[in-house]
Amino acid sequence: MDTVAVNGINLAYTRRGKGNPLVLVHGFPLDSSSWSEIIPFLEDRFDLILPDLRGFGRSTTVESPYTVSDMADDLAGLLDHLGIEKAALAGHSMGGYVALAFAKKHPHRINGLGLVSSQAAADATEGKERRYKTAADVAEKGVSVVVEAMTQKLSADVRVQEFVRGVIERQSKQAVIGALKAMAEREDSTPILSSFNFPLLLIHGDTDQLIPMDRAKEIKSINPSARLLELNGAGHMPMMEFARQTADGLMFFAE
Repeated sequence: MDTVAVNGINLAYTRRGKGNPLVLVHGFPLDSSSWSEIIPFLEDRFDLILPDLRGFGRSTTVESPYTVSDMADDLAGLLDHLGIEKAALAGHSMGGYVALAFAKKHPHRINGLGLVSSQAAADATEGKERRYKTAADVAEKGVSVVVEAMTQKLSADVRVQEFVRGVIERQSKQAVIGALKAMAEREDSTPILSSFNFPLLLIHGDTDQLIPMDRAKEIKSINPSARLLELNGAGHMPMMEFARQTADGLMFFAE
């Protein structure tokens, strides 16, 4: 992986393939390796850019609080470093929140937006409190709290569970805590959905235990031009559970 200094951190990223730029933004509490199984299906059509969000994977972070919007600015800095003015962004779960923040803050730089197992709404009070409680537990007991709470919810597929368990275990407490707090305080992106003048893609599994399919359908009801790919039998990790179908869906940005 390569790194670039941006916004007070060292952001790690991988670049693969050729074609139109497509940034794949991983979810919580994972890193860019979660996209590895779909790279072979996409690298002949896209210039793939796979960052580790601040604190995750090989990226560093800061001790002070930060926001999802700050994470979006990290991506803008990465694109500046690579000399890319505009790109499509596809974000998984938390990565979708970051991609939405990017679309709100840097609309002139986005060619398309993909939300994979994600949502536009902010956390309700109960959800926000739950994230802060988890952050406190991680501070006291370590990342194992999240490993045990999330592994089976991410996927019912044992192979995928084994993979994500290993990925989560290698993340830092600081990254997990910072991301939980950033997600808890994120803005509601629903109001900006109808203003998008670029392609919008929604990919969602109907057995997702973390974000229900209804959230994707709500987005499509607000922006009817969005393309919704429903994956029957997929949980929260369609890029691994249904790699080929997810990759085929992302070809939407090559059309």
